Amino acid sequence: MRQPIRTGGCQCGAVRFRISGKLGRPSICHCRMCQKQFGSFFSALVTAPDEGMEWTRGEPSYFQSSVNIERGFCKNCGTPMTYRHPGGLELAIGTFDDRSDLAPQIQVNYDARIPWVETIFDQPVHTDPDFYARQEAIISFQHPDHDTATWPAEGVKI
Repeated sequence: MRQPIRTGGCQCGAVRFRISGKLGRPSICHCRMCQKQFGSFFSALVTAPDEGMEWTRGEPSYFQSSVNIERGFCKNCGTPMTYRHPGGLELAIGTFDDRSDLAPQIQVNYDARIPWVETIFDQPVHTDPDFYARQEAIISFQHPDHDTATWPAEGVKI
């Protein structure tokens, strides 16, 4: 059975990928290095296949975060994209154009989690309609969630 083609990339569109192989298990990592790489409470990653992964526009730059780990990012916009280790390559779930079926199935480094991370979705939802009306007026320079034949190397500018 042939696997579906998956695409994704960074926020500005300078780095794009295509995957034709089967992805591994989606996960959340709570380690401090992932928190710092993503500037967030945890990282959300999925294992890339050994074959069928290709960079279709540009490639990530890498930061050696430990003896055997490299963390990839877009050098133009800073989007965290990969976690490369001796066992393979993990991709940030948020970089996929379609993320709907990539719900994490396991948490790793759970003891390093921020204690309140378990209750963040218990907080009230902001419902001010004026706030959302202002959000809709924002002009985004973000690359769309699909491949494009061309994209400005420096992103869209007004």
